[in-house]
Amino acid sequence: MKKRAVIIVLDSCGIGYLPDAVEFNDVTAHTIGHVYAARGLKIPNMLSLGIGNIKGSMLPRRFFPRAAYGRAKELTKAKDTTSGHWEMAGFPMAVPFRTYPNGFPERVIEAFEARIGRGTLGNEVASGTEIIQRLGDEHVKTGKPIVYTSADSVFQIAAHEEVIPLEQLYKFCEEAREILVGDDLVGRVIARPFVGGNGVYTRTENRRDYALEPMEDTILDGLVKKGMDVVGIGKIEDIFAHRGITTVDHTKNNHDGIEATIRFLKEGRGDFIFTNLVDFDMLYGHRNDPEGYGAALDYFDSKLPEIFASMTDDDLLIITADHGCDPTFPGTDHTREYIPVLAMIGKGKPCDLGTLDTFADLGATVYEYLTGEQWRCGTSFLNKLR
Repeated sequence: MKKRAVIIVLDSCGIGYLPDAVEFNDVTAHTIGHVYAARGLKIPNMLSLGIGNIKGSMLPRRFFPRAAYGRAKELTKAKDTTSGHWEMAGFPMAVPFRTYPNGFPERVIEAFEARIGRGTLGNEVASGTEIIQRLGDEHVKTGKPIVYTSADSVFQIAAHEEVIPLEQLYKFCEEAREILVGDDLVGRVIARPFVGGNGVYTRTENRRDYALEPMEDTILDGLVKKGMDVVGIGKIEDIFAHRGITTVDHTKNNHDGIEATIRFLKEGRGDFIFTNLVDFDMLYGHRNDPEGYGAALDYFDSKLPEIFASMTDDDLLIITADHGCDPTFPGTDHTREYIPVLAMIGKGKPCDLGTLDTFADLGATVYEYLTGEQWRCGTSFLNKLR
């Protein structure tokens, strides 16, 4: 059997605020713990792996966990999807992307409007679900796209699919992506299509992210250079701007992302499978919905036995997150948190990994497992899994 590695990112499932959370106004945030406190969780499989044994988890401990368990700090001074995944893949950013807590400067909006040939609405920090209810009718009437941002480094463009067709919206995003570089560097431009009418609007699954290429190589690039098949499931290809990925399954929700991961495992495809499950963040964290968040965790846990059954004794599995998005915390933005780390090869070996100094330790572990070599950043914990 060939060696394979799998990282499944439970997008935004943070496990307690980081020491520097005060700089982000996120002190007391604890995504998984507060969801558990709010509605309970039925996650027997993750508990059996040891998620409750992670320091500060707020979840029930197990005397005999099955896997290696721990938490990781983020070196990059940020709390967004792009920086989290890049660091996980072995590239912490020395200088984080810019954020725009007061909206974008006039020069940016004017340049964007000139490119797309029409005005815009919004240009504010807002919840995506709230702003389309508030400005949706005006957008439908005028055809002006809605521009907004958050505490993260994002330029989001919302448009009704019958007013601005998807391909046109995607073109608008490409124009924005070309503008938002240099002094106005933004991590991601995001297409946020929606449908509905008369003040009642719903976002669709036709979201598309436009990220920058990482400024340095990640383990994805390193593995591809060695001729390995790197599989990106979910929005992974967008996060890495399509670089370092050889096989793509652009699933749009947790169900499809989980099924795709199982399918690749069963078929023996891919050397490294990198999966992002977006619903935790997109549907529940940002919408302050602990009930929905908890139900999504319960569902993922219910699929773990099938994931385990699809693995061989030579498969490395890591379950983790990329930041927090505590649905019980004030506001609707990401939260600066540790990420959980559950890791196992085959049937697993119990081990307390403690607190890892950087998300890059995960990428270093994957890289060493698949190549036998050390990545330039991060410390592999592979020896603790054997």
